[in-house]
Amino acid sequence: MAMAYKMATQGMNIKDECKSWFTEMKWKKVHRFVVYKIDERSRAVLVDKVGGPGEGYEELVAALPKDDCRYAVFDFDFVSVDNCQKSKIFFIAWSPAASRIRAKILYATSKQGLRRVLDGVHYEVQATDASEMGFDVIRERAQ
Repeated sequence: MAMAYKMATQGMNIKDECKSWFTEMKWKKVHRFVVYKIDERSRAVLVDKVGGPGEGYEELVAALPKDDCRYAVFDFDFVSVDNCQKSKIFFIAWSPAASRIRAKILYATSKQGLRRVLDGVHYEVQATDASEMGFDVIRERAQ
């Protein structure tokens, strides 16, 4: 536990690929989502999975492990109440109940470092199970 705290307080190294994949998703719309993980050995945040343009929210949920923490960004396209096509980017902090305490602490304390790099996120969702980040929750927040 002390090592997780030490790693978090000294800061995580955010790899350049984290920002470049996010930028491609945001501006070029070539990805629907990016999942990030922390590599404890190298003390860095890395890209874990990238969702293609044809993949949707279900694929993002399937990409999140049931027993380990992750961060994710999702580009949510929708039609607003005034019939305009819009897009909002969500940052999801995934920390399932089955994950290790050490991982939960590490992800919670390292989140702001990654958030500072990902400029353009509209909403943040913290979830410990799938019901807390369901599609209805995302749609409701975006409206």
